[in-house]
Amino acid sequence: MGATVIKAVPSLRFDAKTYGPVSAGDVTIGYSNEDSVRHTLILAKGDTKVPNFKLVIGKKGDVDSGTVTLEKGEYTLICDVPGHSNMRATLTVE
Repeated sequence: MGATVIKAVPSLRFDAKTYGPVSAGDVTIGYSNEDSVRHTLILAKGDTKVPNFKLVIGKKGDVDSGTVTLEKGEYTLICDVPGHSNMRATLTVE
């Protein structure tokens, strides 16, 4: 299965509110910057951050990707750059 691609777009937001569903196990996530500022992408399940996973895209046109092992459930995609707290979306894993 191909990567789940998430885009950071202008006005400090992701290109969708929800992504998936993707199959549990190894999930490849691609992150593309269509905005003019730096963004990050971390995953959390409930209040727990998924360890050892963070994507960083510094400027427009940058792409980063990574593979992470996820169990079934709902994950929150978060940009943890200060001031970007409204950049949240949901990833469904089944």
